[in-house]
Amino acid sequence: MIKGSQKVFVKSIFCVFALVSLAISGCTTSRYSMDHDAGPTGEFDASVVPEAVPVWEPLSPQGNKSPYIVRGKEYRVMDRIEGYSEEGVASWYGLKFHGELTSNGEVYNMYEMSAAHKSLPLPSFVRVTNLDNNLNVIVRVNDRGPFHSGRIIDLSYAAAKKLGYDKKGTARVKLDVISPIPHVSNGLKYQSDRLAIFVQVGAFSNKKAAQALRKQAANLSGKYDSFVAKASNHTETLYRVRVGPVPNKKSAERIVERFDDKGVGQPVIITRALSAKDR
Repeated sequence: MIKGSQKVFVKSIFCVFALVSLAISGCTTSRYSMDHDAGPTGEFDASVVPEAVPVWEPLSPQGNKSPYIVRGKEYRVMDRIEGYSEEGVASWYGLKFHGELTSNGEVYNMYEMSAAHKSLPLPSFVRVTNLDNNLNVIVRVNDRGPFHSGRIIDLSYAAAKKLGYDKKGTARVKLDVISPIPHVSNGLKYQSDRLAIFVQVGAFSNKKAAQALRKQAANLSGKYDSFVAKASNHTETLYRVRVGPVPNKKSAERIVERFDDKGVGQPVIITRALSAKDR
């Protein structure tokens, strides 16, 4: 026979076990299985958010596996997207995913003009037109989804608000893919299956400080360009001093050694998509 105090103890152990089991099951739930999402609290002026600027970028090293399987269904990434157009239903995603990693390894920011698509290569650029009001925006596709039946694209909260359907949840849209021309440097076209290599010498919130370091970097960068890359999000702006692009990792390592020997900056090797700012 279990005494009263023992019953309380057993009941307590059961409750703890139930809570742990619930927590574990919650951690293994797919983010795409969530039925409800929400935008930010308070007012948010989406008109101040700049549209995505279509520039040629190599394919991301993540998120382009083809075929891939979600919920038992197989999907394939498109080989050619030039001139591709599509009509259907768009949804949006916001707070529940804000700050999580996208399929290509970036951080999802609901205040940026981005989107998720099941089969477009990552990244891609798409003009999305709301067929109910003719508003349109340009977004950068960096995620997979939506895996709900009957939907063709999942826009960031900011993009949905610009298109005027953030309160409704879905809208009838038309997608038109934008295909930027690949960047050419020194007569060599960067391959679409890799990222460009740079050496980042420092990052500053102060533009003048970044420009001063860039002048020092110019004396040590040899035949490679040194430049300041501006990166902005919803809360801050950073000015990153970079050298490159360089052709391979060994060349980047030699640049890092040169800066280290002179005690200039804090050089690190980075890989990222080539954009118009790097020309």
